[in-house]
Amino acid sequence: MNLIDVFILVAASLANIGIGLVLLLKNPSSAMNRAFAMLITALIGLSTANFLSTVVSAPNSEFIAVESILLFVVLQHTFFVLFANRFPDNRPNLSNKLIHRYIFFSLIVFLAGIFPGYFTSYTEENASIVLNPSPLIGLFMLHTITSIMIGIRILLYKHKHSRGLTRDQFRFVISASGILLFIAPISNFLLPALLNIKVFVPFAPIYPLAFSTLIAYAIVKHHLFDIKRAVARSVAYILSLGSIGLIYGGAIFLLSSVFISDNKIDSAERASYIILALISALLYVPTKKFFDKLTNRIFYRDAYDPEEFLDELNSAIVGNIELGVLLRHTTKVIQENLKSEHCFIEVLSTPTTPHKIIGVGFIDLDKTETEYILDSLSHSSKRVLITDQLGSGDSKLKNLLSSKNIGVISRLIPSEDQPTEPIAHLIIGTKKSGNVYSKQDVHTIDIISDELLIAIENALRFEEIQGFAAKLQAEVNTATAKLQRTNKKLRELDETKDEFISMASHQLRTPLTSVKGYMSMVLEGDAGKISKQQRELLNQAFVSSQRMVYLIADLLNVSRLKTGKFIIEATPTNLAEVIEGEIGQLRETAKAKKVEIEYEKPKNFPTLALDETKIRQVIMNFADNAIYYTPSGGTIKVELTEDKSNVYFKIIDNGLGIPKKDIPHLFTKFYRASNARKARPDGTGLGLFMAKKVIDAQGGHLLFESQENKGSTFGFCFDKKKHAAKKH
Repeated sequence: MNLIDVFILVAASLANIGIGLVLLLKNPSSAMNRAFAMLITALIGLSTANFLSTVVSAPNSEFIAVESILLFVVLQHTFFVLFANRFPDNRPNLSNKLIHRYIFFSLIVFLAGIFPGYFTSYTEENASIVLNPSPLIGLFMLHTITSIMIGIRILLYKHKHSRGLTRDQFRFVISASGILLFIAPISNFLLPALLNIKVFVPFAPIYPLAFSTLIAYAIVKHHLFDIKRAVARSVAYILSLGSIGLIYGGAIFLLSSVFISDNKIDSAERASYIILALISALLYVPTKKFFDKLTNRIFYRDAYDPEEFLDELNSAIVGNIELGVLLRHTTKVIQENLKSEHCFIEVLSTPTTPHKIIGVGFIDLDKTETEYILDSLSHSSKRVLITDQLGSGDSKLKNLLSSKNIGVISRLIPSEDQPTEPIAHLIIGTKKSGNVYSKQDVHTIDIISDELLIAIENALRFEEIQGFAAKLQAEVNTATAKLQRTNKKLRELDETKDEFISMASHQLRTPLTSVKGYMSMVLEGDAGKISKQQRELLNQAFVSSQRMVYLIADLLNVSRLKTGKFIIEATPTNLAEVIEGEIGQLRETAKAKKVEIEYEKPKNFPTLALDETKIRQVIMNFADNAIYYTPSGGTIKVELTEDKSNVYFKIIDNGLGIPKKDIPHLFTKFYRASNARKARPDGTGLGLFMAKKVIDAQGGHLLFESQENKGSTFGFCFDKKKHAAKKH
């Protein structure tokens, strides 16, 4: 047995156990930490089995050792994949479904290897162990290759997408993994098993040592696993404990050998003394800590642990951003740790923040005394001023501070390189014990002054932001109130406008009806015979007056919609006749524009319960638009059809069409398509808006299709059953 190999194996195992244990204890719930700890365990088992396979001579023992190697290889590869999947931030790279399938595959391979002789067998002829040429060894090789490919691929992929320190960590983990997955298996397993070359097997203990060395270097140099501090403390404690135990044990061993004869003390007693010495070493640290606390209470009533003090202060600073709360909490922590009579922080006034003094205890300073102290401090080059250390030249200041029980004043200056005015003062009272402030106290106060400076600056900025937010909110409230008043006026104006439109529409409708009636009488010959030219002119005037009547009706309906007086009065309506009448009125207009209207009236068409007047407006609006927006020579097709459930009305033209960008806004109030505004500047944009309102109010559905420069289709459909006219 080579003692150097044993030493290397033990050293590597202890190093790996230490790293795995510290990582596991740091966060036992972490899947990455658990996987790494199990990987370390498998590695140690594999190294031990490799070592034993070289030192045992009995065939059965060597056979068991080789079988153990194969099992530990399966475990090593499995936990390597699980670790790689979670490294470095514990977030998985593979899906849970894929991981579960891989674990199941690994479990099958492991269970197959538990039974002796499935993977390997011993041949007496060559006195060697060989791999069995069976599907199981193929399964083992498949698991090995699959695991290496999956694990390395994950690490390389994450390495490629990592940056900075994490990229350096990946480099070392990949290097260490290469030793485990390539070099060690080739030299310790493949060469001996396939070619019976065992010359590299004695190097087996070196591989885990190399692995632990790389991982340890990455922990120290590149903060791998973020356990550098824990490892350093553990190593320091182990070294301290080992040194004490070595000194105690060595001293006892030497003393017993020199002063006590061999026949009076045997090896067992010496071992007992050494164990007792180690126990004493273990008890030394807690015993010392206990008596340190006890003596501090008796002899140093104002003693404190600077590290615990700073930790507590940091917690108070981190937990508060509001200035008043921050000052109260931090001064309380300082006063309790330094055991002073009082502690205050004076924040000097700024353009946005008033002068404040907040703290713990009581201090009696008037304005004159405060100004004198501040003036005296402005001429001092020291940042931390200790009252007891003031010389004879500052006797007046020293007497004033002593009378007010002020022991320390620290000026919180933003930059020492470029001296500026302080933003605050830390005022600490004299110690309750009567002791003076030591160098340790001054050093601690200097450290906490830096932390307080940053915290107060942040709090002041936060207050400034809050003040700005409050000011902004006030301005928003003022603007909102002004906007509400303006909106109220606009609503009043809108109501006035609606009233005017309603009144004007009513006033215009009566004379227009008279004009339209008289023109109709003249056209029918009631006033005598008229010429062809007179008839054409009167027809144009009649159509224009009719259009005006519909426009006034639209305006009235818009006004009624606003006031909630828009009412549908359903009566039995024959759509075929209504459409025929409205189209008949527009034929002269279409003829004048050289546009042809095609309409074939259905012979038998069901009577529906509809608001006939409003439906007439819709039909007239659709037809009128079709005529105006269809160029000369165009054709307008009017269709009225039915099926088992519905009736359909459509007006199809081959005119301007609607641009795609205008379609979403087409049926809103006062909106007109861009090309329609150019073709007909006098439009109102109310026709389509009211048409949709009328159709929706009667439970129908608007029909619309359009393509720019190819024409449009407007219409509606009604459910026959829902709108069936009641028989009297």
